[in-house]
Amino acid sequence: MNKVLVFGGSGQLGTCLQALANHQSQLDITFPPEGSADILDIKGLEYTFNAIRPDYVVNCAAYTAVDKAEDELELARRVNRDGAANLARLCKTHAATLIHISTDFVFEGNIPKLLSEADPANPISVYGLTKLEGEAAIAAELQEFYILRTSWLYSEHGNNFVKTMLNLGSTRDELKVIADQVGTPTYAIDLAQVIFSIIAADSRAYGIYHFSNEGVTSWYDFAKAIFDISGMTTRVLPIPGTSYPTKAARPAFSVMDKAKFKNTFNLEIPYWRDSLEICLKKIASN
Repeated sequence: MNKVLVFGGSGQLGTCLQALANHQSQLDITFPPEGSADILDIKGLEYTFNAIRPDYVVNCAAYTAVDKAEDELELARRVNRDGAANLARLCKTHAATLIHISTDFVFEGNIPKLLSEADPANPISVYGLTKLEGEAAIAAELQEFYILRTSWLYSEHGNNFVKTMLNLGSTRDELKVIADQVGTPTYAIDLAQVIFSIIAADSRAYGIYHFSNEGVTSWYDFAKAIFDISGMTTRVLPIPGTSYPTKAARPAFSVMDKAKFKNTFNLEIPYWRDSLEICLKKIASN
């Protein structure tokens, strides 16, 4: 039975992994408490690795405050680059396979084409830069690793675009949402299941992979779908990104090509709207 050690268990994806953990009878999964799960605490990490002796390590821990990162480069770099490097070094020492979560923000996103793993990364934000640096730090330490780049993550857990729209829609008759940023929403439960599937398969097809739900949409159309499926009457108006300036630049087009993932793992990827319906039903039932 493979032992799995998960860092960032209190975040959105980590919470989704915990929600599915009870159904992974073939895996021995540990979510260390926050006090012993600081990826910048070398001594604490060494203790945790020695105690668990994992076969797989899943890193969901990250600095993800995209706009705030513009003013906190060093902190974002410590978490996203140095923290990833710490885990990579310990995985090397303990012969464990690292599964690290990255982002579509490593791309500039200025060309409307499907982005493959072979396309050059050119981040336009501090967040994207530090996540790319984390990828490079892992590749410098390890040969046996998986980096899963994902996009527009949401779920019934934590703070995310879906829950923000539902909250705003419950108090406002009209919302303005950016229509010229295009990507693919990803249901974090789907990503969590993919992580467990890769581990359960005991795959050796290491490398960088793109994973999001299938399909393409804008933030405007995503918001419209949220309200339509939920039966809410909130009116959504499309606006250009220039009408809603943010401190950090976002990729205008970050739809990722998942052919490598599908060909390697032979796993079916749900369409984004189908997964959104599942998520919204769970939110409504709670």
